[in-house]
Amino acid sequence: MDVTEIQSSEWSMALGQFDQVVEAFADVDQCLRIIIRTPKGSDPHRPLFGCDIWQHLDKPINQVRPLVIRELIDALSMWEPRIVLLRIEVEAADLHWLNFKIVWQPAAGGEPRQTEVFYRE
Repeated sequence: MDVTEIQSSEWSMALGQFDQVVEAFADVDQCLRIIIRTPKGSDPHRPLFGCDIWQHLDKPINQVRPLVIRELIDALSMWEPRIVLLRIEVEAADLHWLNFKIVWQPAAGGEPRQTEVFYRE
């Protein structure tokens, strides 16, 4: 990819794709996924970066839901200032899988957007 092809001021390298970038809302979407799937303490330069939802996966979904939502709100509010969270839904796909539906709006304004993340222990 040639850097002159980048159209947005907000972009990142695409995960898992050599020589590709994600821009604008796709960049925010990728960052949300990174925050959610990164356990706290795994980034040595930012020990508070990430989300510790994995700590709740062995509990019943009715107990997990409020704990995971609180963890997601804290992590996303701290590490992704480009968004305003509107709603978070948590569903159990099975014993070790959770599905998160995060509805957010760009902090600068605009239409609500949705990011769906499957999380496996």
